[in-house]
Amino acid sequence: MANVTLDATARVETGKGAARKIRQAGSIPSVIYGHGREPQSLTTNARETERLIKSIAVSSTVIELNIDGKTSRTLIREIQRHPFKRTILHIDFQELVAGETVSVKCPIVYVGTPEGVRLEGGILDQIMHELHIQVDPASIPNHIDVDISGVKLGKSLHVSDLKLPAGIKVLDDAGATVCVVQPPKVQEEKAEGAAEPELIRKPKPDDK
Repeated sequence: MANVTLDATARVETGKGAARKIRQAGSIPSVIYGHGREPQSLTTNARETERLIKSIAVSSTVIELNIDGKTSRTLIREIQRHPFKRTILHIDFQELVAGETVSVKCPIVYVGTPEGVRLEGGILDQIMHELHIQVDPASIPNHIDVDISGVKLGKSLHVSDLKLPAGIKVLDDAGATVCVVQPPKVQEEKAEGAAEPELIRKPKPDDK
């Protein structure tokens, strides 16, 4: 499980006007909520937050949020960005509670070379790049390893085929295709019955 830290400050002012002033001051308005606690308005440093978000798998990384000296273990649940500038406008943090499972999206790491690629020249098509799982916050994996070495040409690997660590429940459809080994691409043959190219010749002197 990946853990990172981020400093935050509690704030009293709310509303669009207050949020605009916070952004102008180089901070990001945010909120923390969770089971058994009232939502609390916060601010985080914009530069530090942007740098942190670029370096983590946002949906599955636990953030130790230091709020005025008190630490809360959280997950980022939503990031609102400006439609054109792509700067962060607001962040929602969910506080994690021991003993309560959470749903997260975890990156897939494909391990090995499929038999259909290695022996028959097939092409691996990675359909899914992450899994939606339910897990205890203390056991959130950094990624899910998927062994694809035994996938043959023309065969698929489905969610139901995956072997996952104990305590992890997959929320994706069991029949969903994770990856498939496609046949190698071949050059299309010339279609039968295609028209012959027109013969171009110089006209003879007696041609009209």
